[in-house]
Amino acid sequence: MSNSRQLPALLPVLAFAVLGTIWGSNFIYMKLALELISPLQIVFFRVFFGFLPVLAYALIKRELKLEHYRYAHHFVVMALLVAIINYYGFAQGTSLLLSGVAGAVSGAIPLFAFILAVLFIPEERASLLKVIGVGLGFGGVVLIGMPSGEQLADSNLTGVMYMVMGSLSVGSSFIYARKYIVPLKLSTTALTTYQLGAALFILALITDYSGINAIWSDSHAVFGMIINLGILGTGLAYIIYYYIVRELGTITASSVTYLPPVVALLIGSLLVGEPIGLTEYLATAMILAGVILLKTKD
Repeated sequence: MSNSRQLPALLPVLAFAVLGTIWGSNFIYMKLALELISPLQIVFFRVFFGFLPVLAYALIKRELKLEHYRYAHHFVVMALLVAIINYYGFAQGTSLLLSGVAGAVSGAIPLFAFILAVLFIPEERASLLKVIGVGLGFGGVVLIGMPSGEQLADSNLTGVMYMVMGSLSVGSSFIYARKYIVPLKLSTTALTTYQLGAALFILALITDYSGINAIWSDSHAVFGMIINLGILGTGLAYIIYYYIVRELGTITASSVTYLPPVVALLIGSLLVGEPIGLTEYLATAMILAGVILLKTKD
């Protein structure tokens, strides 16, 4: 009897761990796909296969309404910020960095979200602890951007800049959503469907399909693209995240951003054998410490 009661209570915690693991493993699968197709083609496939389960879920729940079309301009902006620019920046950055390092830099997303919130949301305050957190986190980003081992300085820095672009895009989406999307009071399922749908439409128009079929030559890459990056990392991840928000609360759910950098670094170092050294681990710790300070109550 006690076990049956404990299981429902453990589900949100399990979902939390699963989501962090999925997002953290995205980078190694992006690295694998980049050997065959371009970063923009990866983004197209990722959004395509992520959109399908979200659309199915929204249709089952009957969340989509024709009258929502009046907010189409907001959905397009969110599509650009959350999917296109974000995923493209991460794919390009991963093409120039070790997958573990790319994942570690992605942990800086909350830093950008906080800075933009202070600049554009009047009620947000920059306390001393939070300023220290931002400084510590960005110190980690700078440290990880330095050349390591046989990596060239320009390649390393360019890769970090692409990761920063993706992180800044996601951070901007939080501010835009808070100011323009939340007041609409639409369901998160509908919002996710519209955003990914708009992103897929734009990507279908701008993607260069030359050589895109090369992805089908490697079954491991295909598995990673469809299952990890698409269905799990883009589609199911949204559904899991909103489930965690509902069960554990927004603040606890947002802490899931702590996990992907650690997971990515461990996968790159322990499972793939990437030459990740003490500097990368120290930089990751600085980024995570900075993010934790941002979450600290004044």
